[in-house]
Amino acid sequence: MTRALSPFLNRAPLLLLLCIALLAACGPEGHSETLTIGASAPAFSLKNVDEAVVSLADYSDCHVVCIVFTCNHCPFAKAYEDRLIQLQKAYDKDDVQFILINPNDPTIKPEDSFPNMQKRAAEKNYPFPYLIDETQDIAKAYGAFRTPEVYLFDAGRKLVYHGLIDNSTEEKEVQEDKRYLKLAIDHLLAGTPEQIDPKDTKAFGCTIKWKK
Repeated sequence: MTRALSPFLNRAPLLLLLCIALLAACGPEGHSETLTIGASAPAFSLKNVDEAVVSLADYSDCHVVCIVFTCNHCPFAKAYEDRLIQLQKAYDKDDVQFILINPNDPTIKPEDSFPNMQKRAAEKNYPFPYLIDETQDIAKAYGAFRTPEVYLFDAGRKLVYHGLIDNSTEEKEVQEDKRYLKLAIDHLLAGTPEQIDPKDTKAFGCTIKWKK
């Protein structure tokens, strides 16, 4: 009996590690796969830094909506902050609306608390809503994993681009053909969404801090 079980027992630690890795890869309970290109934008109603409730439906007249999952503490999110502000201002007259959502658990990262969100938005004079996803249900519905991570939707609220803002956190290092989000917006405004390439990129940044 002992001899028969020996090969299994020798492999038990490896099998245990494999099971743990698979469970971790599944992400938090209720988390969906990242939205695929062409998918509809999940609806939401979340509290803004001005205490008002903001819904996706509030922007039904906008030609383009860009949802950005971001936060206060992440150095990658900070690096892209000014670039997002510039993009919103550049496209403000083109019915392009950016909506920032913070999904992080502030008990893990206190810098991402709602009062700190309010402070950050005021310091930077955000030209867009900055919403708190307290339950994390919206981040799960979109399948977001990182901050920052962008989801760009057309007038019918179908996903046309997902992932990176561009290929570098350093503005001076970004090539024009690597400004993925900007180029995707330009194609939408020009009526050539089929020319968006790439349509799906892998976001880099900090992982979302999920509730335990």
